[in-house]
Amino acid sequence: MELAINGGKPARSKPLPPNYPGAVMMGKEEAEQAAQTILAKSPFRYYGPDVQFAVRRFEEAMAKDLGVPYVLGVSSGTAALIVALKALGIGYGDKVIVPANTFIATAGAVICCNAVPVFCDVDESLNLDPHDLARVTDEEVKAIIAVPILGNPCDMDAVMAFAQERNLYVVEDVAQSCGAKYKGRYLGTIGHIGAFSFQVNKILSAGEGGAVVTGSGEWFERAVRYHDQGLFRDRERYGLNPHEETNAFVGQNYRMSEITGAVLSAQWNKLDVILARMKNNYRTIRDGLTAQIPNIKFRETVDEAGDIGSNLGMILPSGEIAGKFVKALQAENIGVSLLYGGKPIYMVPQILHQRTSDAGGFPFNYPFKRPVVYSEHMCPRATDLMARTVYLPVSPLLTEQDIHEMIEGVSKVYRGLGI
Repeated sequence: MELAINGGKPARSKPLPPNYPGAVMMGKEEAEQAAQTILAKSPFRYYGPDVQFAVRRFEEAMAKDLGVPYVLGVSSGTAALIVALKALGIGYGDKVIVPANTFIATAGAVICCNAVPVFCDVDESLNLDPHDLARVTDEEVKAIIAVPILGNPCDMDAVMAFAQERNLYVVEDVAQSCGAKYKGRYLGTIGHIGAFSFQVNKILSAGEGGAVVTGSGEWFERAVRYHDQGLFRDRERYGLNPHEETNAFVGQNYRMSEITGAVLSAQWNKLDVILARMKNNYRTIRDGLTAQIPNIKFRETVDEAGDIGSNLGMILPSGEIAGKFVKALQAENIGVSLLYGGKPIYMVPQILHQRTSDAGGFPFNYPFKRPVVYSEHMCPRATDLMARTVYLPVSPLLTEQDIHEMIEGVSKVYRGLGI
């Protein structure tokens, strides 16, 4: 059968449903909760004419379901990372390990905390390789950020064991992985502190929004204060230190609005449905492709049951073949892609060349004992694997017909390109 890119009939007559899991599931529930807040004329969480406590409701629901004592709603996923790092006391003169395969916000948050990222290579899960942690760890490293890319869990046992051995903090950046699990535990609750995102691409969405999750009252208080100009307005509600003058410090404004909290309160109730649909679609597509393409290679996972199934990662023989594969499938109306352009995140110019808004090079100008230098091929496995791993988005809106056409289209391109 002739490929569409060569003039043949496409496998699909139209593009796939958009893969914005939370956003495409929005409906009257979100509208009603947001309207309630708007009609109360109280969009600020801490005071107003008739505060509905939407952010608090969301935080409490999330904490209950995740099985943690403390959840703090914030303005974005990036804000969640910054607040989490500041809660742990990360700052100038510190290094933080970041995986080479992640969104720029992971590294950017470290820099915004006046610390410097050092990059760890990946394995065939496309997550950080625990065996590479020792290579980039020195006495100036204070934390590891574990990022389960696109809902595929990291090897958290290995990460936590290494962190304990070296006395390091572990921050879980689960922006892309809300609801994912590792050995039955929710990601974001295994490390010392977790950061979630509710931006439009994410599993749940309010357009923007984030959350910080921890089991520590001390870190939670620091997180609250940093996100609200050093204040802790309702600290007595948590039974924490009521003496503001003792623990106060200068903070920022990363507060979540009541309207965002209202939308997320409704979205949170849909998490199980969204995950069930994506996981079922993912398994059906993967099993169908395996049956038709015996030599197909998927990215590895350390916990198949814990993967949320938002994207199916296919590892091609080379970057050149991956590029042809992407173009051919797009012509079939099956929108696949290379994540982050198929390049490690440190290849973004402002990271690679250590450019910040500070003319003096802050915070990269710190006199580290082991200087931080970035180079194009410093994480060779990330360079290799990211260039040849193609992701097939798995929307919760896929129909049986969509799935059938996806399986047939991918199989057609595999055969047509002779892979």
